[in-house]
Amino acid sequence: MAVSVKQVQSDTEKVMQKSIDAMESDFQSIRTGRASVHLVDRLVVDYHGSPIPLQQLASISVPEPHIIMIRPFDPGTSKTIEKAILASDLKLTPNNDGKVIRLSIPPLTQERRKELAKVVGKRVEEAKVHLRNHRRDAMETLKKLEDDDAISEDEHKRANKDIESLMHRLTVKIDEIGKRKETEILEI
Repeated sequence: MAVSVKQVQSDTEKVMQKSIDAMESDFQSIRTGRASVHLVDRLVVDYHGSPIPLQQLASISVPEPHIIMIRPFDPGTSKTIEKAILASDLKLTPNNDGKVIRLSIPPLTQERRKELAKVVGKRVEEAKVHLRNHRRDAMETLKKLEDDDAISEDEHKRANKDIESLMHRLTVKIDEIGKRKETEILEI
């Protein structure tokens, strides 16, 4: 079954949007100085020898702007969760009373804010690289369609122009998301 130009464009837009969604999801786990349940989204706990996401072992809430509260479903897992937090790259010290684990989110130093802003910039660039790779794949597919006489040269040029337009629009979107996150981090 032959692939159509519309299908190539649609598939390209979907995979490009997934790259942007992944970047946004990644940004949620970057500290901004305020407590957020997303800071522990990627935390995996070694539960009886199996890696289990924290969300499956505990309820997570933010009762105050600088506190994350983790309430294990099984109080016996609180020590295991505490070890996972200490071993993570969160750089937070849990306060465990046996029933609830509290993570106090200290204010970020200006130096740490700048480091995190650089991380955001790096992730924005990675997302742009993903977009460029998807664009390249789409262009190669369109060229193959033209070579196989499935589309005309004019259709190929028009489709390339549409892919470039999509690329530009999504690159602007990535930059806006990155700027917004950077502003959030640098805000005191």
